[in-house]
Amino acid sequence: MLLLAFAGALLILIDSFTTLLKPVHNWFENTAVPFYWVTSLPARFKDWADDSVISRSELEADRKRLTTELLVYQGQVQRMAELTVENMRLRNLLNATELLADNVLVTQLIGVSPDPLTHVISINRGAEDKIFVGQPVIDGEGLMGQVIDVFNDHSRVLLITDSRHALPVKVARNGLRAIAEGVGDYRQIALRDMSPTQDIVVGDTLVSSGLGDRFPEGYPVGTIVDINKDVGNDFVDVVVEPAAKVDRSRHLLLVFSGELKLVSDNDLSTEKELVTDKASANGGAVPGE
Repeated sequence: MLLLAFAGALLILIDSFTTLLKPVHNWFENTAVPFYWVTSLPARFKDWADDSVISRSELEADRKRLTTELLVYQGQVQRMAELTVENMRLRNLLNATELLADNVLVTQLIGVSPDPLTHVISINRGAEDKIFVGQPVIDGEGLMGQVIDVFNDHSRVLLITDSRHALPVKVARNGLRAIAEGVGDYRQIALRDMSPTQDIVVGDTLVSSGLGDRFPEGYPVGTIVDINKDVGNDFVDVVVEPAAKVDRSRHLLLVFSGELKLVSDNDLSTEKELVTDKASANGGAVPGE
């Protein structure tokens, strides 16, 4: 023990006052590095476990939170998509007003008739806004219909696709006059009593002719999409696709024109057959409801 104590004291003195033992220090430092790494393993494992291992309750809570956030964000995205589409429709409507010579009033669809055989909608403008029976209604694309009932704060509109509706039109290409009738289908209307010799072709654009003093002249009505010529039939069946988005438009325009006449209730109650007989004489008229 004395010899070991003496040797230790001697080594301390040599290490303190000389550099003879520096290589030995370096060797011990390099030898001790693996031991340091091994002794740090428990702490490393604890840190890894804290970062990587999560309890089931925490995972379930995170899953519920993320699911809720996803639903909220999806709802917001859908709303943004709807607002984008509505913004585009309003822009189209604004562009349409810039092309009109008549005064217009913006209105909004608030109801649709539940009867599948009746194409009637309700709008949020009425007598308080000086709306009148027979007033034309358009959307950003073309002619939609006409007002048939006026109340204080809302009105009812008969669409051009209703089977009771007819209006005088003309072919924009050559001015050929015709009567466009609703057939009870939102996607099409028809031209009545068209001779096979008439100058019409698929793709011709139809606009309101202004005859009958109901609809102002020049409003888009539709495009001819099909012409059926049956052997033995004196007339051809002409199918027209409406220009207006009759079953989709929500924001509409009420047209005020100095040429329009306020129609009496008796005129509105006249049946379609009577009006169409008059249309043959004066170029076309539009029945009310």
